[in-house]
Amino acid sequence: MGILFSILYLAVFLAAGFVLARRVLPASGPEAQLVYTAAFGLVLLIALPALFALALGFTLPAALLALATAAGISLAGFLSRRSASGRVFRKQSAQTSNVSHSPSLIPAFWGCVLPLLLFSIWLLHTHTLYYKEGAYWCGQSTYGDLPMHLSFIKSIAEQGLFPPEFPMLAGQTLYGYPFLCESVSSVFLLLGAPLKFACILPQVVALAAVFGGGWLLARHLLHSNTKASLAFVLFFLGSGFGFAYFLEGGFENFARIFTAYYETPTNYVEENIRWVNPIADLLIPQRATLFGWALLFPCLALLVRFALEEEYRLWPALVLLAASLPLVQTHSALALVLICGVLFTRSLVMYRTNWKALRPWLLFAAVTAVIWLPLMLTQILPHTQEGSGFLRLHFNWSNEGDNYFWFYIKNIGLVYILLLPAFLWAGKKLRWVYGGGLLILLLSEFVEFQPNDYDNNKLLFIWHLLGCILVANLIVDLLKKVEKRSVQTVLCAMLVFTGTFGSILTLGREAVSQYQHFDADAIAVADYVEENTDPMGRFLCGTQLLNPVLSLSGRPILCASGTWLYYHGMDYSAQEAAVRQLLESPSDESLNQWGIDYVMISPSERADYAVNENWFATHCTLLYDQGGYSIYQVNN
Repeated sequence: MGILFSILYLAVFLAAGFVLARRVLPASGPEAQLVYTAAFGLVLLIALPALFALALGFTLPAALLALATAAGISLAGFLSRRSASGRVFRKQSAQTSNVSHSPSLIPAFWGCVLPLLLFSIWLLHTHTLYYKEGAYWCGQSTYGDLPMHLSFIKSIAEQGLFPPEFPMLAGQTLYGYPFLCESVSSVFLLLGAPLKFACILPQVVALAAVFGGGWLLARHLLHSNTKASLAFVLFFLGSGFGFAYFLEGGFENFARIFTAYYETPTNYVEENIRWVNPIADLLIPQRATLFGWALLFPCLALLVRFALEEEYRLWPALVLLAASLPLVQTHSALALVLICGVLFTRSLVMYRTNWKALRPWLLFAAVTAVIWLPLMLTQILPHTQEGSGFLRLHFNWSNEGDNYFWFYIKNIGLVYILLLPAFLWAGKKLRWVYGGGLLILLLSEFVEFQPNDYDNNKLLFIWHLLGCILVANLIVDLLKKVEKRSVQTVLCAMLVFTGTFGSILTLGREAVSQYQHFDADAIAVADYVEENTDPMGRFLCGTQLLNPVLSLSGRPILCASGTWLYYHGMDYSAQEAAVRQLLESPSDESLNQWGIDYVMISPSERADYAVNENWFATHCTLLYDQGGYSIYQVNN
């Protein structure tokens, strides 16, 4: 029943998204309607439960009020009659829309979007709590990130606090973390859905918005289905020359791609290959990137029409898509600001004192700022002021030892080599848009936004998206100059093969990868903890990466793995030291000092610490003892 309720719940939000898409773009074809239905429905699903949760906590009543609001939007849209102004509005939209109803549009869009959408859904299914042989399994890309995301999703629904607390570190608020990318799944847990289904359901909608929005953005900029499709392929399936490292040394060296852990043509740190495939390493494992791009890509597609085609009526739709971005993915919000800044400069240069042309820009900026400012002051900026190491100077992204240009040539490959000629070949409008990408590149190469400099790729990939659009424009135009169709086909095949071979191998590896996350004993103890302990009760346990109490039960713990905490910029030294002291030399006073309510002792704790189990057996109440897991309740 929980699955059925969740599907119906999502359907209402998508219906509201459809109403908004029809209102904003009434003359657009079915492909654009699909993309913006997914984007608007998703932004409502993200924002409405969160808004009601501010007053009611993240609870079922808040979720139901959000549902009622979405239903009201849907009902109002379907029952409203066309007014005279609405007919004029539709006529103007039909005259200015770049996406036609021509038959050529449909196969180009679906031929690109549908295969990658279905493949990505399959990866989500096999990489998220895949149940096999009594255990939960995952894929290569989700082994490290998924347990962290599960802990947020589960704890938000279990505790009901909003804004939520940080479940992985005692005494730490959730400043700086984009928790809306997690709460969008937590709402389905409130409806009774299983954890896996709650995770994947909104991700499917987000993937449709990402793939479709990326294609539409390229189409609006290039006015060609062929060029848009090539740009789509170069971005989502593009790669550099990392595959060359696997072509020497015989078959065993090549086979490592499909058997080793993170030794692929797009992620081979030993040879300084760091430019990953966006599907395997960003969209599938990183929820913030997935939901950030699901809002950003359709937003950029609308922005192109707003800024370059003078469809100024679109500014409210831009506000709606941008409103929640800082708490979905801060990198996407920053990228949008930089691109908007460049395009607004273009409007200033072209129109100067033309108030009619500049007024929509100012309205878009003002309304968005009013929404963003409280989010930045209360959730984002405090984290940059806690000595966490955010916002510091660092040149050349994550290059470790290579020449600057050679690093990007071997990592990005064909697209990087052709960027300069493609920029010179492009028209003025396309150059202005790519100017926003250059600003992103400049900032990303000199400023580090997180302790891990590698994470700047969340910005760099937006620059890369615009670069792929630029290069696709050049390649198609040059191929058209070749008279023989057979030569055109051969050259195109060679270019696509060179630009995508590495990613094809990486995605093949991702499809066959399997690693066990949680065995049957871990699942059993998580079920017991969820049913028999206080959702607010803090657990003492080890700092292992795979922790069923944290990830599957959503219970807060004293200190999680430093692999996560360090890259969130948190000082966890005191809590990490306390874990060892409490497990090895426990006392009533020290347990109370850290607010410990329960203790989990598992094979991981016994392996990593000299646990004083006799003390816990004497001074605490044993609640559970099975499969190597013991749960004690502290007698406060």
